[in-house]
Amino acid sequence: MQTVLFTSTIFGPIHSRRLGSSLGVNLMPADGKVCSFDCLYCEAGFNAQGPGKKGIPPREEVGRLLEDKLKEMQAEGMPLDVITFSGNGEPTLHPDFKGVVDDVIELRDRYYPAAKVSVLSNATRLHKPDVADALRKVDNNILKLDSAFDSTVRLLDRPTGSGYSVADVIEGMKQFDGECIVQTMILRGEHDGKVIDNTTDTETDALIAACKEIGPREVMLYSIDRKTPAEHLVKVEHEELEKIADRYRAAGLNVKVS
Repeated sequence: MQTVLFTSTIFGPIHSRRLGSSLGVNLMPADGKVCSFDCLYCEAGFNAQGPGKKGIPPREEVGRLLEDKLKEMQAEGMPLDVITFSGNGEPTLHPDFKGVVDDVIELRDRYYPAAKVSVLSNATRLHKPDVADALRKVDNNILKLDSAFDSTVRLLDRPTGSGYSVADVIEGMKQFDGECIVQTMILRGEHDGKVIDNTTDTETDALIAACKEIGPREVMLYSIDRKTPAEHLVKVEHEELEKIADRYRAAGLNVKVS
C-alpha cells in the first residue's frame, strides 16, 4: 500500500511546481493519515493506512519546530518563497488550526518577511468560523474543487462524511470575496469498474460556472505528477490542460496550468 510521504511536522524546503521554494507544515500525524477526503490520486496514500500512533502535533510543537528550521535556513542563507500547510491529510482538521496559522505568520514575519503563507485545503471545513477566519489571514488560500457534481466528487475525492455537498462548498468559497484560489485536479481513468473523467465538456462547463460564481483571484489546473494509490488513473498532458484552461479564460477567469 502506498503510504504517507511526510514523516515529520516540518519538511523541506522542496520545489513546488506551483509555489516555488516551499517549506512544508504537516499538521497531521507523521506516521499516518487523517483526512476528510480519501482521494484516489492522493500522494499520501489512502486513509485505510490509519492515523498512526504519533498523533496530531500540538500547536506549541509546530511553532518550535518551524522556528528551529527557519533559524537554520536563515543562518545558511537559504531562499524561501512560501511556507505551505500540506502533508498527510487535511490541515484544517487540526484542533487549533487558527492558532497555528497565527504562529506561522508571526514566525514568517520575523525570519522571512518576503515569503508567502499558503494553505492547501479540500474546503470541507469552510463552515467553521475559526477555520474561515484563519484562511482569511494567509496569502494563498488554496481550495480544492475537482468537480461541480457531487457524484464525481464522491467517485474521485471520496468525502468521508455523508453530508458533503458541492453547493455548500461553493457557498463557503464565496465568503472570501475573491481572496482565494480554486485548485482542480484534472484526470481520467477508472476505479472499481467505474469510469472517472472530469475533462468532459459537461464537467468543464459546470466547473467554469462554479468558478464564475465563486470569483476566485486565480484557478489552478493541474494533473497527476506522482504515483497514485489508485492504479488506473491517467495523467492529462499539458497541451490538453491548456485547451481546457482556454475555456476558463474565455469566461473571464484567471487560470494557471501546472
